[in-house]
Amino acid sequence: MTTDVYRPRWSGPGQPAVGDTGIHQALTRLDEPVYILRGPYGLGAASGGTVTADGDHEIVAAAPPLGPERLGSAAFLADHGLRQAYMSGAMANGIASADMVIAMARAGFLGSYGAAGLLPEAVEKALVRFRDEIPGLAYACNLIHSPSEERLERTSVDLFLKYGVRRVEASAFLKLTPHLVRYRVAGLTAGGPHGVIAANKIIAKVSRPEIADLFLRPAPEAMVRALLEDGLVTEEQARLAALIPLADDITVEADSGGHTDRRPLPALLPVIMRQRDAVAQETGCPARIRIGAAGGIGTPEAAAAAFAMGADYIVTGSVNQSCLEAGTSARVKEMLSQAGIADCDMAPAADMFEMGVELQVLRRGTFFPMRAKQLYELYRAYDGIEAIPADVRTRVEEQIFRRPLDDVWDETAAYFRRRDPGQLARAEGNPKRRAALIFRWYLGMASRWAKTGEADRAVDFQIWCGPAMGSFNAWVRGTYLAAPEHRRVADVARQIMAGAAFHQRLAVLRAAGVAFPAGFATRPSPEDADSCDPTVGVGR
Repeated sequence: MTTDVYRPRWSGPGQPAVGDTGIHQALTRLDEPVYILRGPYGLGAASGGTVTADGDHEIVAAAPPLGPERLGSAAFLADHGLRQAYMSGAMANGIASADMVIAMARAGFLGSYGAAGLLPEAVEKALVRFRDEIPGLAYACNLIHSPSEERLERTSVDLFLKYGVRRVEASAFLKLTPHLVRYRVAGLTAGGPHGVIAANKIIAKVSRPEIADLFLRPAPEAMVRALLEDGLVTEEQARLAALIPLADDITVEADSGGHTDRRPLPALLPVIMRQRDAVAQETGCPARIRIGAAGGIGTPEAAAAAFAMGADYIVTGSVNQSCLEAGTSARVKEMLSQAGIADCDMAPAADMFEMGVELQVLRRGTFFPMRAKQLYELYRAYDGIEAIPADVRTRVEEQIFRRPLDDVWDETAAYFRRRDPGQLARAEGNPKRRAALIFRWYLGMASRWAKTGEADRAVDFQIWCGPAMGSFNAWVRGTYLAAPEHRRVADVARQIMAGAAFHQRLAVLRAAGVAFPAGFATRPSPEDADSCDPTVGVGR
């Protein structure tokens, strides 16, 4: 007795593609189903067509349509009004520029403006542009934790509320502050499926579970009560604050440029996702916080891996800094375009210098990491500028500052009289605090020199950068994107997302037993973000 085994067949117009180029092209038609087929001429591939019982070609494996718009969380797309679950993260001092944010918004992506480190008038100028040039489109503004400059954090929130900024990317927070909580609570109204509508959304960037916990829970009751007593929120808003988490989205930041703990994404992301689920079960909060992935994402393979781990969206940073829209100098963009994955180092952060917090910067072509570390060691070793040995002080003045430290202090004092007079009050009678402000002058100026392209200070450029930059450069080598003058932020986003969808499709087919050779991947093409260069071989 024998039984027939049903084997699905394929029927469609024309013949299946065979050979390396044809199979690759069939796989890149992401908006159509793709079939790996066995026929008279061996294995082939076809996009489109239908499954039948009597076609000429046996179906070995199949993958459904999987365009880049299908990656990540549909709720993330709907909530923010986006086409794809891709975000360009903030880079301080306006490096993530208004032009970058506008370009991303018009392309259906989410861009975050690098408001950190800017004076209020510069931030307000950008907010006016967003209001006038991208009305109704999604964008975010960065709110960075500023423990040494609380006034700037407060002023930023004032501006965000004044101009109706609906998304804030909260970064580098070591604890919650009244200003961040005020932004969230001031936008709450009753309604919606969960009883609360949050007009002001928070996308929190974290790299530690203890910090994530702050954003996974409702705003602290005592902080909300203090805001109510100060007349900054209403009684209704204070009541609603207890019903929802502080954040809508949490970006898990791995080995990134700038502030980072350099944790591997495969180790960190699952921890925060499980933590999210555990806190939701504990608090009984019905709103599901979405978890995104950042740090090390500079290629389609890295993006696909993040989505495969369950990320609701991805965030890029370093790669955007080399794009045309980035608010930094052409010299910096050229330096970044030459970076490899090992060309980064850690250096003291200007905004948290006294706390010993570090950030990741480009090492290749600059002495900044080494010199910044030298200054921090001097800060730790001596109680003030006057306590530094004369020969050491002379060397620092000549090699690093290129001017007397007394002149640096005069310029620093003038700066803080305009920006934050409280800094000077805290330094009065405190030589160590005064030394910290002087050393921070170099760290701050190193960023400015890089941004403006000060040729005479190129060896002192502070360029925030993670290994994703080197990974991106290796991917685009030999293509039109190798040259920084061809890199546009929305185009880079499209290329990465289209490539990620392609790799998701390969993963589906591999799971069905189809073997692809190493290097069967996508390469950037200027004609179409979905197009790919042919590679070699496919087999089973």
